[in-house]
Amino acid sequence: MNTETSSGAPKQKRFRGVVVINRDNCKGCAFCVEFCPTHALELDKAYNAKGYHPPVFAKPEACNGCDMCGLYCPDFAIFGYREKAEETA
Repeated sequence: MNTETSSGAPKQKRFRGVVVINRDNCKGCAFCVEFCPTHALELDKAYNAKGYHPPVFAKPEACNGCDMCGLYCPDFAIFGYREKAEETA
């Protein structure tokens, strides 16, 4: 995949991916981590109130906001979305 423009400069992302995690609803199935295409999620080493390891947004720069994590979550404990990136001049 080419991330450069025709002038050879790196292409700037126009959006950034954001993931929202409801740690208390998570049962630690890790479907979100397994199916994340950009590997932006990892399981936390800490426990939630139910005694499970919820996911953490480990690599926010890698996230594209595709919401695959939310589509696979059986407990609706996570979702992703795209947010417009700030313009840099």
